[in-house]
Amino acid sequence: MEITIGIVEDHSEFRNSLVFLISSFTAYQVVWAVGSVREAMDNKEPVDIILLDINLPNLSGIQGIPLFKAKFPGQKIIMLTIQDDEESILSAIKAGADGYILKKTSPQKILEAIQQVYEGGAALTPMVAKQVLALFKPKKAVKVTHTSLTPREKEILTLITQGMSTLVIAETLFISIQTVRNHIKSIYEKLHVHSKAHAVAIALKEKIV
Repeated sequence: MEITIGIVEDHSEFRNSLVFLISSFTAYQVVWAVGSVREAMDNKEPVDIILLDINLPNLSGIQGIPLFKAKFPGQKIIMLTIQDDEESILSAIKAGADGYILKKTSPQKILEAIQQVYEGGAALTPMVAKQVLALFKPKKAVKVTHTSLTPREKEILTLITQGMSTLVIAETLFISIQTVRNHIKSIYEKLHVHSKAHAVAIALKEKIV
């Protein structure tokens, strides 16, 4: 089964190169490729993954995230941009981005990011993760420590950082999907996060895994 992809990128040369790259693999299909959020919103056909730039005409990619999520609940979005500043990264993740990779990322890594997010994982490079965590200030005086997590939770968090989906984690550990979900919920609460991307960032920054 092909992974369907939509691309929102205003630079036509880079957009066309992405279409060519992704379409050259039978496991992926580019359904549409447009130059703005408005054009993408006018598209009636949903896709599995949207590759979204930040610097776009009229509406930015970050402004577009909640629009896509509202139109297509559960929509997976990967930011693919040259913006590596902390404000852009943080704003995108807080807005609901499922991954954040830079345009200078190798073609193979871009395809891996698509696969990871499609399977329910998080696509976040270590460099991006460190920049994200540098901006997050603890809301409580109590610092999150490695011992806050149980051995099983650390094990699951490690698998999350490897890009594994909930289903694959369940199969790997020989436990039910619901049990994995319960552990992930507990991990989120202990790390004060709301997404896998942020959990991965915490894990890498604090060297929990």
